[in-house]
Amino acid sequence: MKPNILTTTVGSYPVPDWLAALPSDQARTDATRVVFDIQRQAGIDLPTDGELYRFDVSHPDTNGMIDYFVAPLAGIRTQLGRSDWEAFGRKSTMGFRRKPAGVVTGPIGEGGLNLIADCETASSVAGGDFKFTVTSPYMLARTLLDNHYGDFEALLMAVAGVLADQVANLPCACLQIDEANITGNRSDGPMAARAINLLLDRVKTERAVHLCFGNYGGQTIQKGDWQSLVDFLNALHVDHLVLELAHRPPGDLDALKNVDPKIKIGIGVVDVKVNHVETPDEIARRMAAAEKTLGPNRLGWVHPDCGFWMVKRSVADRKMEALVKGRNLYLGLQ
Repeated sequence: MKPNILTTTVGSYPVPDWLAALPSDQARTDATRVVFDIQRQAGIDLPTDGELYRFDVSHPDTNGMIDYFVAPLAGIRTQLGRSDWEAFGRKSTMGFRRKPAGVVTGPIGEGGLNLIADCETASSVAGGDFKFTVTSPYMLARTLLDNHYGDFEALLMAVAGVLADQVANLPCACLQIDEANITGNRSDGPMAARAINLLLDRVKTERAVHLCFGNYGGQTIQKGDWQSLVDFLNALHVDHLVLELAHRPPGDLDALKNVDPKIKIGIGVVDVKVNHVETPDEIARRMAAAEKTLGPNRLGWVHPDCGFWMVKRSVADRKMEALVKGRNLYLGLQ
């Protein structure tokens, strides 16, 4: 019987040195097998594939969260010049990003994007149930310079439509949408929820949404709090949430009491922005504080705040082990 509080990871895993040194399709598949096995040995209930299929040795600084999805799409140009940078800068849509991921020059289509192929590869080496992750259409749309639609919501829904067609039949136990931009743009909440729900409504398995305040080199990118996002969270057609909380102020937890009871809450109890490896006692105390605040039967998942790709493998592996031991300690499991 499964515990009433499950462990999972958020998505990314540090790219193994041997994969970065000699990348190939076979090496990437082998590395994905390794990532799954490491998590299963640690006792993670629902592992992720590490998102290694997105890795591009020429662009290691973004781990493919944007470029993997944007570059193959029809209607988007990714050869960027000075005028593109300047036009994107004038829009000021993303203060931490100087250049667009691409320029929209025509109707957006799937082009060469093929999520099911990468999900099938992960499934072939997963060894059991696993979670597959897709970047939110809202976050992707915010990185684009629009020279075609002339309306952000039209652009957003075009991106969402393409992704919705891609996620409809993925061979995974859980599909997770990753969004790290709406946390700093709460006024766009209703529009972002409509776009994300377009994907979620096509998913036939467990549906999750991960939200964080950004992580680049251990730095928080977005300014905001969970209180201002409760309406957005409640608008999502989601089974459970995967939320950054270990690196957040303690008061952020209080806001989550107002999340719709039908949505299971997942809380970050492992901080990926620091190298400190949490002890099982620390994990258990964070879980106790969450359940005391949220009330019984609200906490369904515990996990790291975000993906591990900026953390050394030795640190990531020990944090995962601590996560499971802390959960087991809290629940009194052997």
